[in-house]
Amino acid sequence: MRYARFTPLLSLGLMLTVAGSAVAAPGCFEGRRKVDEANALKFQAREEARIGNHDRVCDTLDEIGDRYADARDAFEDCGAGAVAIDLRSESRNLRIAKTVNRCD
Repeated sequence: MRYARFTPLLSLGLMLTVAGSAVAAPGCFEGRRKVDEANALKFQAREEARIGNHDRVCDTLDEIGDRYADARDAFEDCGAGAVAIDLRSESRNLRIAKTVNRCD
């Protein structure tokens, strides 16, 4: 009987959490799609580097940076700040790749 008052409050909190994530989901799906596009472009950049097409590698790395920026904005809009922070580290890795490939 002690928990009779606590249980409805807990269920209400759980419902609000689920409803909040459902509202935020469209922006998060957009961010996830942009990350998937960036991953595909990373593969393309590796293949271009293997072939030796330096100009195309730099163009592809620029496109990857654009996708990461779009994804970071989408994740920040939907409230997934931790994912946005992880994308900042990916952006740092991208800058390193640009330096290695002499794109700057």
